[in-house]
Amino acid sequence: MAPEHAHPARPHHRFTEDGRRMREVLSYSRRGSRFTPSQAEAWERYAEAWVIPEEAVDEPGFELATWFGRSAPLIVEIGPGVGEATGVLAAARPECDVLALEVWRPGVASGLAEVAAAGATNVRFCSVDAAWSLRHLVGEGRLEELWTFFPDPWPKKKHHKRRLVQPEFAHLAATRLRPGGTWRLATDWADYAEQMREVLDGELLLEGGVVERWDERPVTKFERKGLAVGRVITDLAYRRRS
Repeated sequence: MAPEHAHPARPHHRFTEDGRRMREVLSYSRRGSRFTPSQAEAWERYAEAWVIPEEAVDEPGFELATWFGRSAPLIVEIGPGVGEATGVLAAARPECDVLALEVWRPGVASGLAEVAAAGATNVRFCSVDAAWSLRHLVGEGRLEELWTFFPDPWPKKKHHKRRLVQPEFAHLAATRLRPGGTWRLATDWADYAEQMREVLDGELLLEGGVVERWDERPVTKFERKGLAVGRVITDLAYRRRS
């Protein structure tokens, strides 16, 4: 029997009544977990303090504030990759806590190094599914900002259902933003940018659209690769209606 007040099972932990693992449509796939020497060094040095273990969120009474050591305005970044933007943006917001949700473990290790280099002690990484985390770990109206930069575009049409920005997720995200809170997004796939706009324009709790590039966001290696092959970067920003 699940402990009292325990959260519902996370993705990859759900089973059918006859004991088979449930097949779920997710916006990501878990890639390899092998570290480079520099990633291993960063993990050894910083993970204990800055990584929230997946199993911790299953414990009754889990609170994000405990892992940050304070209660502060909260920002969530979904899919920070190797954390090039995370450290810079978090260091510029010392008054906020930044929860970086990344399922790729080597990316988390690289992100730890980036955050340390930026002097941002206000970041915690966790590898739990983003939709589950927003629903069960973040209260309604709790978020100052949500960042979703270059989410997996799932370019094949048959995989579009796996894209993160869908109506159900958009509504969930909107309910977690405080009134006036901002969801910032960027993509280098034109059809995904169009989908993002259609979905977010259709969410009644949000207002916004395509904006000029957010100058605070560092140009990452990933972004430069997209520009090098002629892709157009689209930035979007939506605010929770008051």
